[in-house]
Amino acid sequence: MSEQKQLRTYAEINARIESKTVSVLTAEEFKAKVASEGLAEAAKDVDVVTTGTFGAMCSSGVMLNFGHSDPPIKMQKVWLDDIPSYTGLAAVDVYLGATELDDSLNMFHGGAHVIEDLVRGKPVRLRAIAYGTDCYPKREIDTWISIKTINQAVMFNPRNCYQNYATATNGSSRMIYTYMGKLLPDYGNATYCSAGEISPLLNDPYFRTIGVGTRIFLGGAQGYVAWEGTQFNGKPPRSANGTPRRPAGTLAVIGDLKKMSADYIRAMTLHKYGTSLSVGIGIPIPILDQEMAKYCAVRDSEIFTGAFDYSEPKRSRTVLREVNYAELKSGQIEIKGKKVPTSSLSSMYKARQISSELKKWISKGQLLIQEPIQKFDLEREFKPLEIRTKEEVCR
Repeated sequence: MSEQKQLRTYAEINARIESKTVSVLTAEEFKAKVASEGLAEAAKDVDVVTTGTFGAMCSSGVMLNFGHSDPPIKMQKVWLDDIPSYTGLAAVDVYLGATELDDSLNMFHGGAHVIEDLVRGKPVRLRAIAYGTDCYPKREIDTWISIKTINQAVMFNPRNCYQNYATATNGSSRMIYTYMGKLLPDYGNATYCSAGEISPLLNDPYFRTIGVGTRIFLGGAQGYVAWEGTQFNGKPPRSANGTPRRPAGTLAVIGDLKKMSADYIRAMTLHKYGTSLSVGIGIPIPILDQEMAKYCAVRDSEIFTGAFDYSEPKRSRTVLREVNYAELKSGQIEIKGKKVPTSSLSSMYKARQISSELKKWISKGQLLIQEPIQKFDLEREFKPLEIRTKEEVCR
């Protein structure tokens, strides 16, 4: 049988979801079923596999609309609990980024913390100044808002859900502080950030079922894939099973912050680096054919990434070795003959919660599977920033 011989369609799966007869398993449950019953049997029996991830996703933020004051104001500069928000939009629309800090560069309170406070329903101080116009005469405002008082609070994250990521370590003689956490000298530790075999994009490595319009679990609410994420790399080196061996695809996602939960949206501070936002994302993967079943059967021991020395200040760091996620999750890896303890910036506990919650939604008929309305361009290569002259750019 051809691996792409269709077993079921989106319409058939959704009809089963609506009638509550759908067969849905979490990624871990599905992999266990494949191990015990074989790939063909699992593919025949299961309609949907649910995945999950929960970790630091710096490229996150929210679009907010406050409504008009009386008299109205065209906000030029805005602070939310002293965190600057971007105002180059309409009069009372702003974008608050998760990694934004206040003017004192207080790394224990940034945009991510304001976002979590909004999700929790806490009051947030809004200050704004303006240059004043005939139609927007007010020049300043100082008030309090909450998730209930504002019109829209839309989470829009330009780059989430990385399809694999690097393992970071430190070969220098000094401690270094990075977006991968604190790295001890002389290969004292190694950090990684992925749920591995239950992470969404590692179960659909070629984006056969994930694209623009895909309906997802986002922060405890229903959300959507809006576009490919920034830094999307469709042509990474891959293993024979299709999984990338380096950072690859990413997603731009969107959803209603008013419906999200602080169980799945958490602010975090990375010491001497800055703030970030831990975001929970789950994606249902329809088992359309045996090929999709094979992708969803992938195990940690079959997914590889590179371990890099983050003490090197250059972009193209040295690859110390390739390591699989079974090794990373074991608690230690070997680098240059040394046993190096490992830890993750991604929570497996939360990832499991998300995949289980998503399974419940689908089983209860609360979330249908959306076929992508547009696929991603897998020929797109990520380009680094180079220092060029005006003439070089115009060639």
